[in-house]
Amino acid sequence: MGRSYTLNPAPDGQRQGPAIDYRAELNDQQYAAVTAPPGPALVIAGAGSGKTRTLTYRVAYLLDNGIAAENILLLTFTNKAAREMLLRVEELVPYDTHRLWSGTFHSIGNRLLRLHPERVGLGRNFSILDREDQKDLLKAAVDDASIDTRGLRFPKPEVLADIFSMVVNTGVELDELLATRYSYFDQLLEPIAKVHEAYRRRKLDANCVDFDDLLELPLQLLRENPEIARHFQHQFQFILVDEYQDTNRIQSDLIDTLGRHHGNIMVVGDDAQSIYSWRGADFENILKFPERYPRAQVFKIETNYRSVPEILDLANASIARNERQFTKNLQPALPARQQRPALIALDTPSVQANFVAQRLQELWEQDGVPLEEMAVLYRAHFHSMELQMELTRRGLPFRITSGLRFFEQAHIKDVAAVMRFIANRRDEVSFKRITKLFDGLGPASADSLWLQWLKQPAARAAELPESFSDIMLPFKTPKKARAQWDQFAYTLDELTEGGGPAPPATMINVILEAFYDEVLQATYKNYEPRRQDLEQLARFSEDYESIDDLLAQLALLSSADTQGAPPGGSSDPEDGMVTLSTVHQAKGLEWRAVFVISLAEGMFPNGRVIDEGDPGSMEEERRLFYVAVTRAKEELYLTYPKLWFHARAGEVMQRPGRFLEELPRGLSEEWSIHTPF
Repeated sequence: MGRSYTLNPAPDGQRQGPAIDYRAELNDQQYAAVTAPPGPALVIAGAGSGKTRTLTYRVAYLLDNGIAAENILLLTFTNKAAREMLLRVEELVPYDTHRLWSGTFHSIGNRLLRLHPERVGLGRNFSILDREDQKDLLKAAVDDASIDTRGLRFPKPEVLADIFSMVVNTGVELDELLATRYSYFDQLLEPIAKVHEAYRRRKLDANCVDFDDLLELPLQLLRENPEIARHFQHQFQFILVDEYQDTNRIQSDLIDTLGRHHGNIMVVGDDAQSIYSWRGADFENILKFPERYPRAQVFKIETNYRSVPEILDLANASIARNERQFTKNLQPALPARQQRPALIALDTPSVQANFVAQRLQELWEQDGVPLEEMAVLYRAHFHSMELQMELTRRGLPFRITSGLRFFEQAHIKDVAAVMRFIANRRDEVSFKRITKLFDGLGPASADSLWLQWLKQPAARAAELPESFSDIMLPFKTPKKARAQWDQFAYTLDELTEGGGPAPPATMINVILEAFYDEVLQATYKNYEPRRQDLEQLARFSEDYESIDDLLAQLALLSSADTQGAPPGGSSDPEDGMVTLSTVHQAKGLEWRAVFVISLAEGMFPNGRVIDEGDPGSMEEERRLFYVAVTRAKEELYLTYPKLWFHARAGEVMQRPGRFLEELPRGLSEEWSIHTPF
């Protein structure tokens, strides 16, 4: 008969190996935060100061001092960050960390809900909707609400999901949210509210939750069930929060609720890197933490291990202009490089692109800087259009973290499809792409309309028809799409008025104003940036007299291979390529050489923020600039074009953005650029 033997894990709090010398492995500021006594604590960890190291050692320190793993809650913004921290903890201390509660707010919310789903109206095996599932349920909710979408552009499911998510995460009422963030849907408040209620009912009926419910329902669970709240408040003796400056209202409330008994809450972040208000993050959470917790200790970690002193001097001087902040002064751990950040004014966006591409090539070929150690950052995606074209022409491989390459984006391809159909009336792909933009027209309707078009002599004629509308208005379409189809037919007339295609730039502007602007509003949650993309495409198109030449150029740029590594480069797809990114997407990353482009007033800082005149929003723009410059380790280039095209004003002279003009003299070196072409 065999023998049964149970292997037990080593008891928490009983070290089996050599102790960590915390004093030797941490600098003084890190050590103070890591070894802080119980109680609320705010750790302001400056850019490049070892924030993750501080959090990791804090977890190890708690375990080393007898705190059981299950009594620690570690909240992060990505599961990857939580996994990496725990792996590092396990390398530092010989304790089992599997019982430690760690992960994103959503994953922890899911764990809490699974224990008591019936208390919030859910069944035991509730499902979590992914994005596609959520879209399907929202479509059904629109039907449930009996919304008559004929003759109006009702928001698509993706846009509705974004609206409802903002309501949950910001606590702003739906009517106020529409008035401030989605003013073009303000007149649809009543039907959108009906859909919101129908969507809530659908989720409960289906025993499903979406990602926002994973925050809202756990908080509801704790607030409505004091005995459950007390259980977790006693269990989580120490709560650690990463990237606290990025929390929204509901996440902050969840932390405060769970930490109410012990008050041992340590939040780590950098107020100077709070840049996500547009997706619901609340800057007040970190700024007012000491007010909510009067006994809180505030630790500042200011030694920067990333950037050379010349870059830090510029960053410190810039962020010092913000009034609402925890004052800090980043100190370099690296020696001086004797090379100040470069400030470069270029004549036009095209010249700017030429300069950046040439300098990237020089740094790679002459100075030996790997392509993957260089990045170009910008405020808005369309600022990179000319640069993408120039890098493609030079054969310099690049990757884009801020989305698709400019000419591959759906809204660019939609507008190009209208122009392609005018140029080639037998272009079935373009025709069907256009028809699917209209409400109620799916693949079957697109096939039907295409067959109706093919029966017309104009479909195969060499010349443009005298009137598209005379031909297309009689076509049979679903009632829901009738008004939009008719508008499209009249738009084609306007684009070909005078017997030939209008100039390419005119065509783009007409398409946008005639019907496509409404498509953008109803289809995409980031309407404004996409409209700016199209306005910039119109500017780019002014260099082309022929629609055929423009379409050929767009096709070549869209299909260009930018993903291959340079000769002798790494086979790793992340290597051998320059990074192009918005500043928002670049947070948390670093490169040896960084170019921050289009730093003109109205571009960076953003023109809308300037027009609104809100000091808080302008301070966030300055924080965004601070994030951009602190991504650079050794070399920093700040550029702006002196001439820029504005959709309504045409070409105008640009002045350097205020974040450049604010810099004290001597912190940057002005370059004089000669353009012989």
